[in-house]
Amino acid sequence: TVPERVTDETWRRILDPNTPIGAILATENGVAVGFANYVVQPYTWSERPHCLMEDLFVIPEGRSRGAGRALIQYLIDLCRREGFPELYWITQENNATARRLYDTFAAPDGFIQYTIDVER
Repeated sequence: TVPERVTDETWRRILDPNTPIGAILATENGVAVGFANYVVQPYTWSERPHCLMEDLFVIPEGRSRGAGRALIQYLIDLCRREGFPELYWITQENNATARRLYDTFAAPDGFIQYTIDVER
């Protein structure tokens, strides 16, 4: 769960053209069924920025109908247009539904993420 003030700030940044955070929307018959948030950021192993897909969400009744695939493909195309050499994301190991989709784009890269909550 994310506090409402954080969600508000996230959308403020997404809507601000001067930040490196963006969002795309998937629709079916004019109705929103999913979205993806992404961050374009400098990358220490490249001279060009990379793109992190930070969130991908499709409503349950919209899943398995191509919305998630279309959102990822849009970001791949965005990276190609803008010259970003890499699109990447993380997911939970046990998220089998999402991983079935992700595995059609690329194999897991073998990295394991560690997160330390420094505010505890």
